Amino acid sequence: MTVSIDKIPLASRLAQITEYWDPKIVAELNGQHVKLAKVKGEFVWHHHEAEDEFFLILKGRLTMHFRDRVVELDEGDCLVVPKGVEHKPEAKDETHILMFEPADTLNTGNIENERTRSSPERI
Repeated sequence: MTVSIDKIPLASRLAQITEYWDPKIVAELNGQHVKLAKVKGEFVWHHHEAEDEFFLILKGRLTMHFRDRVVELDEGDCLVVPKGVEHKPEAKDETHILMFEPADTLNTGNIENERTRSSPERI
C-alpha cells in the first residue's frame, strides 16, 4: 500500500471554508479525524457519549461553556472536552479552530439539528 505524505497547508484549506460551524476533514490518523472549522456565534449545548474532543484555536477567541463554568480560549490555546461532558462553544467574532476527534464523532453529539454534519467533507 502506498501512503501519500504531503504537507497540509492549513491557511489555504481554511480559505475553502465558507460556512460557519461546518467542519471539514483535512487529515486522518489512528482512527481520528483532524478537522478545520470557522465558527461564529453560538453553537448548541451537546455532549459526546464515548468521545473526547480536542480543540486548538488557530485564530480568534472561543468561549467554551460548561454547565458549571466557562473557559476562554485565545489564539494558540487548546482544550480537551472529556466524553460525556455537556458543552457549548461560542465565538463572538470569526474564529478558526482545529479539532481532533474519533472518525465517527458527530459534530453535534447527542443532538441532531440543522447544524449536524453526519458526513463532513474532505478538503
